[in-house]
Amino acid sequence: MKRLKSGDEVIVTTGAHRGERGVVRKLVGPNRVLIENVNLVRKHRKPDPQRNHPGGIVEEERPLHASNVALYNPRTEKGGRIGIKTLAGGQRVRYFKSDGEVIDTV
Repeated sequence: MKRLKSGDEVIVTTGAHRGERGVVRKLVGPNRVLIENVNLVRKHRKPDPQRNHPGGIVEEERPLHASNVALYNPRTEKGGRIGIKTLAGGQRVRYFKSDGEVIDTV
C-alpha cells in the first residue's frame, strides 16, 4: 500500500536536499515521487519546431526515491512515519505513528 499521495506536503530526510519541504506533484513508478521545487536540474534542450519548443537551458524537477522523503507533520514540525489502520466502522485511514493523529482516509 502506498503511503504517499499527490498533494501531500513532504520533507526530504536524506541527500543533498535534506530539510527542504515541498508538495508531491505526482508519483513516478512504484517508488519515486516528484516534488515541487526540490531536486532541480538544468538541462540543455535542442529546439523542436514541430512542437513549438524553443531551445536553451531549462530547469526541471527530477524524482526522488520515496524512502528519502517523509510526510510533514505540522503539529511536530518534523517528518513523520505513516501507518494505515482500520477504524471501528471499517474505514481505513492514514495516521502519524508518532502521535496517532489521523491524516485522511485511504
